[in-house]
Amino acid sequence: MNDAAPSHLHATSGHHAPATPASPVLLARDVQRTYRMGRVTVPVLKGAGIEVRHGEWVAILGSSGSGKSTLLHLLGGLDRPDAGTVEFRGEDISRFAPRRLDRYRNAHVGFVFQFYHLLPELNVLENTMLPATIGVGRWEWLRRREEIRERARGLLERFGLAHRFRHRPAELSGGERQRVAIARALMRNPEVLLADEPTGNLDAKTGESILDMIAEQHRAGLTIVMVTHDQWIASRADRVVHLVDGRVA
Repeated sequence: MNDAAPSHLHATSGHHAPATPASPVLLARDVQRTYRMGRVTVPVLKGAGIEVRHGEWVAILGSSGSGKSTLLHLLGGLDRPDAGTVEFRGEDISRFAPRRLDRYRNAHVGFVFQFYHLLPELNVLENTMLPATIGVGRWEWLRRREEIRERARGLLERFGLAHRFRHRPAELSGGERQRVAIARALMRNPEVLLADEPTGNLDAKTGESILDMIAEQHRAGLTIVMVTHDQWIASRADRVVHLVDGRVA
C-alpha cells in the first residue's frame, strides 16, 4: 500500500480573513498549567508564551514532558490555563463561555493528532464530514448535506483517497488515516492548523509525504502550529520555538 502524497495535490481555498499585520492570530502570555496526579501536583507550563502571526508555520520543539502538547491544547481551546492568557485575534479564549469556545474550536481551528482520532464506526467520508455536521440542525442539514458531502469528497480526492470513501479507519494504512485526519481538519476552512506530532506514528517515508501535504497547505496561506521533538521536522517550519521545562527557552 503506497502512502506517498499524490503529485496532483492541490491546496484548499477559503481560509478565514487574515489578521492585520500588526496583530498576531494567536498569542499566549505567561501561561501556567498544573495537573494533579493522585496526591502529586505536576507543573507542566510555568509561564510559557508564544506569538503566531497569520500565514506563519511555527514549530514548537521540545523533549517529552516539556509541555509542548499542553501549550498546543491551550492554543486550541482544548484546555484552559491556570494563569496567563491565550488570545485569538486579541480576545482571551480562556474567558469564552462553553458554547462560544465550541464555535472557536469548530470554525477557526483544525486539529491533527499523532494517533488520528478517527471514529472507527464511521467511514472515511463520514469522518471527514464530521466537523461540518456539528451543531447543524435537521433542516439545515437537509439543505446543506450535498454541499457538505461535496466539500469532503473534494478534499479526499485531492489527498488521493477517492477510492477509500466507504472504507472504515481499520481498513486503512497509517498514512491514509493521517490524510483523512488532515482532510477532516480542513473541512471548515480553519484559519489555524494545530498539529501534535502528526508524523510520530508513521515511518519516515510516509511521514515526509504528510509533511509535504502540510507544507502545501501552508503555501496556500494556512497558519500552522506544529509540535514535534524532531529537529529535522521542526526545520520545515518558518520559525522554531524551543520549550524547555515548561518555559520558552
